[in-house]
Amino acid sequence: QVQLVESGGGLVQAGGSLRLSCAADGRTFSNYRMGWFRQAPGKERELVAAISRSGGSTGYSDSVKGRFTIFRDNSKNTLYLQMNSLKPEDTAVYYCAAASTGTDWGRPDYWGQGTQVTVSS
Repeated sequence: QVQLVESGGGLVQAGGSLRLSCAADGRTFSNYRMGWFRQAPGKERELVAAISRSGGSTGYSDSVKGRFTIFRDNSKNTLYLQMNSLKPEDTAVYYCAAASTGTDWGRPDYWGQGTQVTVSS
């Protein structure tokens, strides 16, 4: 069992930055690929960034590529999402998720509770 707790959301002006954190409770954090999803009102949840177990490989959706950076610190059981050059369309609830080897990102093993990010124009 892995419990995930996000923090760092808030209200920011367009062009600003935020860093989200996802703290994992459990000794097996490094066994999981990790990802950040977001869900805006009236839209489906989408995967915006993912990272391998070691942190050596990352991937991004086209909508955030070049602006967001995902990274992890396995010694602290924590996942991060650095968000720069924020746009109003980045407004959403952001969730971290954990996926074991072989698990599709469509159905991660664990979810956090989400943190609200609101970008004002």
